[in-house]
Amino acid sequence: MARRSSGVKNRWMREVKLSDGIIALSPLRLDDAEAHLAGEDEPLVRWLSGGPGTREGVEAYIRHCREQWETAGPLRAFGIRVGADETLAGTIDLRFAAEGLAPGQVNVAYGLYPSWRGRGLATRAVLLVSRYAASEGGKEVVIRVEPENSASAAVAQRAGFIPGKHTHGEDGTRLDWYTRDLCIEPQ
Repeated sequence: MARRSSGVKNRWMREVKLSDGIIALSPLRLDDAEAHLAGEDEPLVRWLSGGPGTREGVEAYIRHCREQWETAGPLRAFGIRVGADETLAGTIDLRFAAEGLAPGQVNVAYGLYPSWRGRGLATRAVLLVSRYAASEGGKEVVIRVEPENSASAAVAQRAGFIPGKHTHGEDGTRLDWYTRDLCIEPQ
């Protein structure tokens, strides 16, 4: 991925906003920390973050995410926003480089807060970030899911991902892979 000059990188980060008319995705901001902590529950901790958040930890993560945007790093973290006031409903991130990914593969991880689940918002977010990943040079999107996380597997399948191989994480946890080719159609 090409690096951008610092002036372009900063402008680029602020201008990234994806929308399908129902949800909007934009980079996480420090003022999202409180909403994130309020929305965190046991499934989000179990399947996504691996541990309960603290204000300091969430703010440090958001600062890291912003730095990744500003330096065109491999992580692109978005807030999933709903409504005219763009209420934070969850998060979704792309990793253009991670252990186990082949060149051109992009990992997607997402989570919605409890009151926003079951409305198709995660599927919409996955489709939006998939288009963004393609525009940034990604060739294939990968969603890695623990077999017990049936809700996340259902999102992957609704978004057109195909079940694939099975691997194990660093801690030995089995991960089912769902993949989707990122062919950009000619306009």
